[in-house]
Amino acid sequence: MLLRLVLVLVAATGLAVLVPGATANAVGETIVGTLQTGRSGPIEGIEVTVTTAAGDEVDTVETDEDGKFAIEVPGAGQYTVTIDADSLPEGVVITGEDSRTVTVDPGRRQPVQFGLNDGTQGAGSGNVEAIQLFVDGLRFGLLIAICAVGLSLIFGTTGLTNFAHGELVTIGALFAWWVNTGLGVPIIPAGIIAMIGGAAFGALNELGLWRPLRRRGTGLVAALVVSIGLSLLLRYLIQIVYGGFSNPYSGLGTSRAVDYGLFRLTNQSLVSIVISVVVLVLVALMLQRTKIGKAMRAVSDNRDLAASSGINVNRVILVVWMMGGGLAALGGVLLGLSDQVRWDMGFQLLLLMFAGVTLGGLGTAYGALVGSIIVGVFVQMSTLVIPNDIKYVGGLLLLIVILVIRPQGILGSRARIG
Repeated sequence: MLLRLVLVLVAATGLAVLVPGATANAVGETIVGTLQTGRSGPIEGIEVTVTTAAGDEVDTVETDEDGKFAIEVPGAGQYTVTIDADSLPEGVVITGEDSRTVTVDPGRRQPVQFGLNDGTQGAGSGNVEAIQLFVDGLRFGLLIAICAVGLSLIFGTTGLTNFAHGELVTIGALFAWWVNTGLGVPIIPAGIIAMIGGAAFGALNELGLWRPLRRRGTGLVAALVVSIGLSLLLRYLIQIVYGGFSNPYSGLGTSRAVDYGLFRLTNQSLVSIVISVVVLVLVALMLQRTKIGKAMRAVSDNRDLAASSGINVNRVILVVWMMGGGLAALGGVLLGLSDQVRWDMGFQLLLLMFAGVTLGGLGTAYGALVGSIIVGVFVQMSTLVIPNDIKYVGGLLLLIVILVIRPQGILGSRARIG
């Protein structure tokens, strides 16, 4: 009965956080998109036409300075979106058809994508392409590390393999999106507010669900099953309320990539790298220099010995959950800067988080950092030999190889079993 009441409380809390976003979004059916390339960046002045399934024209607009367009449609249903190939800049061509058929759900903004090529795909020497992929992988690995550090600390202090950690990432991104677009708050303050909300949601997880289960003597396998159920509950609750579509943050400015010689980066990607490095350095200093950080490492090493030494284990675990929730929310915000906000964005990142944590060493924050960076770089650079659509398989392959060669991970220590 207690578990049921807690799950209802968690569901109600998630609904309360996400309902404003749904209300702000349900203002009418709209088709949105962005036209840009790696070299040219956003392309302005491209004509985009939307027609009904019967062939009647709905509207024709031109992309703005950020390459974005938005066309309101008269209602839900199927529509055809066509771009004028003759209005594209010289050297930019469409890869594939110039029309897309999309289905717009009631009250939703339906994104549509067109493939454009300006000659940068597959161009240049292999070394330059490898450097570009390495930089992209470093950014992606730092983002994974932001999310995985909390996951690793939770495992180290409680032994819980939390499959619902991906939903903490999604909730943080959605909360920041609502504060940013619904309340008009700039993205940086919105991200800080989302981190505070993520920390509060992490505390709610610990106080409302996991601590009562530990007091009842729930085993780790049973707790793992509960975390899977909580993940499914939150994920599909988010889908019901938010919808199955993508939305960008507002007020980000241009997404044009800046040329740094051997590689290119957008301003959003550069900011993401800087924020990730600063936050991870602060987390490392906190673990090494502060009293609560040393207590976290002590509980992670040996919880019974830490308790006998006078450390309040429950308080340390609560702080770990709050820090894990805040870092997961920050990771969701940074992921939303590049990939937009989606209902399943955290779940798609979950496999790579587990790969990074396992690769670095279970239960160690520094292992999660090292492992996540390696996974991010490996996943991005694997596209040199495999298609981009299946690049996440590279992370799983790396995880399998490491488990065979060094099961304890890079920074993990051997453990005697039996």
